[in-house]
Amino acid sequence: MLVRSGLLFTTLIFFAACNSQIKDTNGNVAAVDSARLIDADNEPGNWMSHGRTYSEQRFSPLQQIDENNVKNLGLAWYFDLQTQRGIEATSIVVDGVMYVTSAWSIVHALDAQSGAPLWSFDPEVAKSKAEHACCDVVNRGVAVWQGKVFLGALDGRLIALDAKTGSVNWSVATLDPTLPYTITGAPRVVKDKVLIGNGGAEYGVRGYISAYNVTDGSLAWRFYTVPGNPAQGFENAAMAMAAQTWNGRWWELGGGGGTVWDSMAYDPALDLLYFGVGNGTPWNQELRSPGGGDNLFLSSIVAVKPDTGEYVWHYQTTPGETWDYTATQHMILADMKIEGELRQVLMQAPKNGFFYVLDRTNGELLSAQPFIDLNWATHVDMTTGRPVEVAAARYLEAPYVVFPSYLGGHNWQPMSFNPETGLVYIPVLDFPANYGQPEAFRYVPGSANTGTDGIVGSLPDNQAERDAMRALMQGRLLAWDPVAQQEAWRVEQRGPWNGGTLTTAGNLVFQGAAHGQFVAFSADSGKDLWHFPTQTGVVAAPITYEINGQQYVSVNVGWGGAFALVFGEFVQSESLPNVSRVLTFKLGADATLPPVNWQRRVHFNPPPLTADKNILHKGYAAYQDRCMGCHGLNAVSGLLVPDLRGSSYLWDEREWDRVVMQGSLSERGMPAMGAYIDSDESEAIRAYVTQQAHRGATLATQHSK
Repeated sequence: MLVRSGLLFTTLIFFAACNSQIKDTNGNVAAVDSARLIDADNEPGNWMSHGRTYSEQRFSPLQQIDENNVKNLGLAWYFDLQTQRGIEATSIVVDGVMYVTSAWSIVHALDAQSGAPLWSFDPEVAKSKAEHACCDVVNRGVAVWQGKVFLGALDGRLIALDAKTGSVNWSVATLDPTLPYTITGAPRVVKDKVLIGNGGAEYGVRGYISAYNVTDGSLAWRFYTVPGNPAQGFENAAMAMAAQTWNGRWWELGGGGGTVWDSMAYDPALDLLYFGVGNGTPWNQELRSPGGGDNLFLSSIVAVKPDTGEYVWHYQTTPGETWDYTATQHMILADMKIEGELRQVLMQAPKNGFFYVLDRTNGELLSAQPFIDLNWATHVDMTTGRPVEVAAARYLEAPYVVFPSYLGGHNWQPMSFNPETGLVYIPVLDFPANYGQPEAFRYVPGSANTGTDGIVGSLPDNQAERDAMRALMQGRLLAWDPVAQQEAWRVEQRGPWNGGTLTTAGNLVFQGAAHGQFVAFSADSGKDLWHFPTQTGVVAAPITYEINGQQYVSVNVGWGGAFALVFGEFVQSESLPNVSRVLTFKLGADATLPPVNWQRRVHFNPPPLTADKNILHKGYAAYQDRCMGCHGLNAVSGLLVPDLRGSSYLWDEREWDRVVMQGSLSERGMPAMGAYIDSDESEAIRAYVTQQAHRGATLATQHSK
């Protein structure tokens, strides 16, 4: 079922949109409303919202595919997404139509039975916006509601598309386009309001979540997560309360951060909307809020009323966070017996490495235990609800190697909960990061401002030490018992950056992996039952749906995201390059993928190295502060963007300057850096990358012998 580009692609879109649109029994397209979402378990053949249901459990009652016959699963169809950056979207399937996004916020509507294209929509996000996308130009999906498809575009627009044609119904700017916000998360729709947050905390913004009316895009309410300048007053009592937990002049450092860039959940019975809040600007609390303080609502789970945005309760996972320990990770709602009492709970495994079970009616902490080995805190005090920190972990006096790293013990990749096994299936990351105070900190608007020493956090020059660090880069699929707060089973992966999970009533867990495998495990034991070679790394979460009595499993593949960009040293040896596709499976199918010609090698041809050690050190520091987030630690790329060590621009100071300082390649995603560095720093960076190119060439020669 290969979908080709060009004239055939255009013809298929026109023909399918006119003749093959699948509708509900009343002839409507994407006819999702509150009643259908609340009763989603009564129509398990659809996947109508990001986590399938408002509870975000990512559990499907479908069981045609089960642990006994999953070995007969085969590829039914695939669709090429025609991008070369990370694919993180969860597809939506309603009444036989799949809605999926790719990199650069492009939306595709497909016939979910055959993969035939119905329409595509490209919001034409300026490639220069990649400058503010800390973790790749990804998009995690759309929401559908009463004939509309809602997209949060990378540049901050919330766009309502006609579900039948893909034409724009309305479009609103959810943020000030002059500020370095982005949107990568999937919207949700609750009671005729479409909800969307944003990202960009490292770059200097003030976080918030907004609700827009689905009919016309008018703003219904907005909840800020960080207080503004006290001299200007506060929007509500919640902000006045939060301001008491801050010190210094945080509003002058871009607004404090706290972006709501991913997770939400909704309880219709309690009529509460829950969302997770991210890190501060900068990460380093000593610089952001000198003198300490909890810094609400950073790293918090917040509950509000969806009609008005009125604050109800919050729980802060990491008070005064200083490690980029966000609480934006996936949240799951469930009812379960704890100590003999049926409790309405909210579960989260955020970056900080603890698994939390809260009473979702009031935010009471019921339990918290580490799901990985961590060393920034010893435990969570059940009396205060606060982590008991290891003092040295705040790296105030000396650098400190912290488990987990700033990518967390669990990141955005969704976990899932199977009510039949009682287990949560978590894509775990397990590796450290070295934090240290910077020699000097200068807040630079629009650029990443972590407030940590980039050199301390970089890779060592000694290759043996790098190899030892690589051994610490671990990842696993972890089955966690949330009642007993203990591990049930685990499957170790080859690397840390793997896909989200899906679990089903067929006693199955599905997950994709960085090394190019899509795997089915038994949900109760973790036994490997089936796997399929995807030709690329997988980070998105799978879904399952049913059409005409046939169950399908679908996953969006394409290597990318934060780890892929930053950790090139490990990516180039452990993962597979990007091939962006939708892969859909059913029992008895036998389609195959075409061969892929991977180009992985960096061609080293550096100019002579003439810079002295002072210039090289200056370039090293500037590179780690300003370039590492896209081009990789120590100038080793994850191959989503060019590896600078192989760049011909290293030979030409003038052309290097045109690219780096003046932005001659901005239309290809390389922004002008003249606002963030001066010409001396630019030249020092060129010298440093040249040095690293010589290092890479030497290693390549050694490995070829």
